[in-house]
Amino acid sequence: MQRVIVTGGAGFVGGHLSRQLQVENRAEVLVIDDFRTGTFANLNPPGDDVPPFTGDVVTGALHDIDLPSLISRFRPDAIFHEASITDTTIHDEAVMMHDNVAPFRVLLDTAIAHAIPLVWASSAATYGQTARGATLQHRPFQVNDAGDPANVYGFSKWVMENLHRQALAVHPDAHVVGLRYFNVFGTNEGHKGKMASMVHQLALQILDGRPPRIFYDGEQARDQVPVWDVVDATIAATGPEAHSGIYNVGSGTATTFNQIINALNEALGTDHAPDYFENPYAFYQDFTCADLKTTGSGIQWQPSHDVRDAILRTARALQARHAAADGATAVVAGP
Repeated sequence: MQRVIVTGGAGFVGGHLSRQLQVENRAEVLVIDDFRTGTFANLNPPGDDVPPFTGDVVTGALHDIDLPSLISRFRPDAIFHEASITDTTIHDEAVMMHDNVAPFRVLLDTAIAHAIPLVWASSAATYGQTARGATLQHRPFQVNDAGDPANVYGFSKWVMENLHRQALAVHPDAHVVGLRYFNVFGTNEGHKGKMASMVHQLALQILDGRPPRIFYDGEQARDQVPVWDVVDATIAATGPEAHSGIYNVGSGTATTFNQIINALNEALGTDHAPDYFENPYAFYQDFTCADLKTTGSGIQWQPSHDVRDAILRTARALQARHAAADGATAVVAGP
């Protein structure tokens, strides 16, 4: 790939993806982002060892941009679609559906018309609360378990998957891959606020000297997947041996919140006990885990980062930034 488009390229996953495409794949990157939740710092993160971003940025909402014209001019070798409203607490269903689904239709049609590989971010939210029985059995979620989303965000992704399947039925030779990301965590999540991963939020609570708060009894388990694996999977999905389809992207393991806190305490040199409180949500999904069998054969990818090691890496990076911020505050305040 010499030229790529990354929508949502200033977001959490999009920023990591854009930088890896530029640095490791030596691609010319065109980012499209409206910066409602993204930030330039995800493209140019602080640090002497991080090469500066050398690509272009088109600023605006996807539905306000003439995507077919832009794609025709830029002539990308691949399109990575990461842009989305991801705040599952948004209750305006019209806004969620419009912003997530409408631009995808245009990207899908345009990519197929120009024979450009399209890889896009779906979500484990398409499984819903019970994942058609998998949750109750505590077995990994298989791709066919999806279809009962519990919120409009998951429903928007499910409709996008429907469009994907319909397009491939008409254009079986098209290269279109949808990836159901599970609970992604890693560095550079600060801009996400309340939608940041539990790894990020619990680490900040500990760094602020507060006990980490989780639902009783902390044995709820989610598939926590490091962002570095997510980026590798996303790039692999454009490879010559990748097959069109919809695939899970997770760690393939379920990590409890108690295990996350134990790892964070180790990373940060602390010994904070969890502050348990009752779960007020009857619809809460207390187990997720990605079945990766079809992912391995479909896009030739398997996770390569140990979840616990990635939690340690993330926490220590947050600790370093926290210390730097405290130092800067002390300098400004003076003695």
